[in-house]
Amino acid sequence: MFDTSERMKKLPPYLFAEIDRKKKELIAQGHQVISFGVGDPDLPTPERIVEAMRRAVQDPSVHRYPFGKGRADFRKAIAEYYKKYSDVELDYENEICVLIGSKEGIAHFPFVFVNPGDLTLVPEPGYPVYQIGTILAGGMPHFMPLREENNFLPDLGKIPDSVAEKAKIMYLNYPNNPTAATADIDFLKETISFCKKHNIIILYDAAYHEIYFENKRPVSFLSIPGAKDIGIEIHSLSKTYNMTGWRIGWACGNERLVSALSTLKENIDSGTFEAIQIAGIECLLGPQDDVKKMRNIYQKRRDILVEGLRKIGFNVKIPMATFYLWLAVNSDSLSFAEKLLSEAKIIVTPGIGFGPSGQGYVRFALTIDEEKIKEAIMRMRELFRR
Repeated sequence: MFDTSERMKKLPPYLFAEIDRKKKELIAQGHQVISFGVGDPDLPTPERIVEAMRRAVQDPSVHRYPFGKGRADFRKAIAEYYKKYSDVELDYENEICVLIGSKEGIAHFPFVFVNPGDLTLVPEPGYPVYQIGTILAGGMPHFMPLREENNFLPDLGKIPDSVAEKAKIMYLNYPNNPTAATADIDFLKETISFCKKHNIIILYDAAYHEIYFENKRPVSFLSIPGAKDIGIEIHSLSKTYNMTGWRIGWACGNERLVSALSTLKENIDSGTFEAIQIAGIECLLGPQDDVKKMRNIYQKRRDILVEGLRKIGFNVKIPMATFYLWLAVNSDSLSFAEKLLSEAKIIVTPGIGFGPSGQGYVRFALTIDEEKIKEAIMRMRELFRR
């Protein structure tokens, strides 16, 4: 009776919703499921941030529509954070816009610059929202394969000139979901030059920037000369401070790009709850000991999983950032994931769900405690002995 629009029909099934459905179904059947599926931190939001929110929400002045680019004091805190930790200068008035989570900003950005039929350059395997936002805006994603032999970086030389000339946006995400790869300075410089040559906007998804190991902090995109000329970085408090349910992030960088996104948002939403923005100030300007502790926890989990998988016989590439492990399984990724699910009650994300180049890989999210990881290793060891 009610037929959906053509753009809705073009959308792929949302991968993580299906994983969550299967998990709930198995639990309802009484199974003890161990889920490495969705990357949703199991660690609590630090108490200092919860307390800041508790205080803020008691102020009636924050109970009204927030509107605009976001609170000035929160945008100032973002600018101060970038200067302190990345040596990046940001004008808080014109180069920062608060988001209702980074996903929202990523999904809405192509509506600002993509006309029907325009192309965007989308990494695959990659976060599904890059192509979803493009499709909903009437654009067409052109996929950039991320191959292990190229350190999971797109090969810019393989993008046809005819595609580059029509592309409006290039999406980049480092540290990367799902591969856990990082990007070095040389690659970022090359990409900025490429995009300047072809007049392509770079949308840089930095959601995992603060999750790194062995004190090897990833390169900041906006710290590269020329990045702000053509780029916008989208960041989030979700992963750094275990706040996925709070829904707060920001876009920063090129003034025109930020302003245009802000104008779109003024027309379709009413801003981010101000009490959460006040808590965000505490996130960024307060002591970062809890973030360091979180990184140490993820690193220990990583090491337990890597050691266990190697003992089973897998060739494991050790991730240096994110809370993901991208495992080559030398078989069909969907069949492998289904085998783990049906026979060991372990959920992993099949790489093919992130794009064709994810075939032969599965993703583990390190968002479960050490005992569950050890239990999963025992189950896998038993399964692969058969």
